[in-house]
Amino acid sequence: MTETPRNGAAQLIAPLIERFTGGPPPVRIRMWDGSETGPEGAPTVEVRSRRALRRLLWQPGELGLAEAYITGDIDIADDLAAGLRALRRGPGQRLPHPGLADRLRAAGTALRLGAIGPRPPTPAARAGLRGAPHSRARDRAAISHHYDLSNAFYSLLLDETMAYSCGYWTGAGPDYGPADAQRDKLELICRKLALTAGARLLDIGCGWGSLTLHAAARHGVRVTAVTLAAEQAAHVRGQVEARGLQDLVDVHCCDYRDVAALPGFRGGYDAVSTVEMGEHVGDAQYPAFTALLHSVLRPRGRALVQQMSRGTTAPGGGAFIESYIAPDMHMRPLGETVGLLEGAGLEVRDVESLREHYVLTVEAWHRTLEERLPEFVALVGEETARVWRLYLVGGALAFEERRMGVDQILAVRPDADGSSGPATTRHGWYSG
Repeated sequence: MTETPRNGAAQLIAPLIERFTGGPPPVRIRMWDGSETGPEGAPTVEVRSRRALRRLLWQPGELGLAEAYITGDIDIADDLAAGLRALRRGPGQRLPHPGLADRLRAAGTALRLGAIGPRPPTPAARAGLRGAPHSRARDRAAISHHYDLSNAFYSLLLDETMAYSCGYWTGAGPDYGPADAQRDKLELICRKLALTAGARLLDIGCGWGSLTLHAAARHGVRVTAVTLAAEQAAHVRGQVEARGLQDLVDVHCCDYRDVAALPGFRGGYDAVSTVEMGEHVGDAQYPAFTALLHSVLRPRGRALVQQMSRGTTAPGGGAFIESYIAPDMHMRPLGETVGLLEGAGLEVRDVESLREHYVLTVEAWHRTLEERLPEFVALVGEETARVWRLYLVGGALAFEERRMGVDQILAVRPDADGSSGPATTRHGWYSG
């Protein structure tokens, strides 16, 4: 067995770690010189180079740690989820952001370790958006950063439904998988919206067309599908043609704010759906978004909003997600979204939490990533593959710990007399 150096980098940095974590480190830390500190048997964080410390000096906190992981300057041996869970539950999570004195102390330790130097380059996978938040141009760039990564990438990650949203897991056996959960989710939405042949559906943020194609092919619904991502629009158009659905589906690559200007647009949709798109709208713009949902519906028409939320004391996406995955994303507690829908004149009839379902969904995507990692690396490069590994593992943990949630909100536009139509019961949504 190799003897751990007694005066190595780990021993120099240990007092600083205890200062920042408020006690012994929650993980085992192995430094580039082989020295270690922290509890035996805990998940091991490998600090592979001095550059990792430089990153944390220049960018303390979550983003600096994430970028050190993305570049491979830091790694977590064996189980990334166990390592992140241990870090999340360490006492340092309750401490405020480091102040000037702590930063000076850290700089002194870094100097002794030879880790002082210029700011390391930012990973290429980081979004570099310009312009005012939620301007049309910036929204287009934000959506493109994430969803236009390539159809080949998402085809590799997702199941055959190409549904990139929370599934609805009604089974648990070996013959039940992610595609089944997604189809069950799509059918649940169609039933909640009471979709029948000839009904008109506006699908805002249609993604790769999973709901659009399901509603048209299975229920004979006439769908207007809208996405801001060019790669997604091209995929949906190809699927519409391949499945012979040209008479039922129109696909538009445009901003949701331009829906009313679409060729052939007529108000009075029977239903409108927006599946995990509202997170990209922005806080200031959301009242206008809910007003749009109200305006496109006929009286007694239904709206289904499936949307991620944050806990009342949780930040939502966080610095890493907003820098590398979904820039400008905004999540609010569920109750605030319900209030905004009601403020637009919609009557909220049902709310269903799918939080635990998202843990299962994201874990399925993560398994695919690990099983086919060489293919992902060949397609998008090592750093982007590590971005997605961190995103998926961290995302599943956020839903598991209730820092994030996801809900289906069913609302109706009442008619002039205040009626929302036939009484809605849940029985028909979950049976035959």
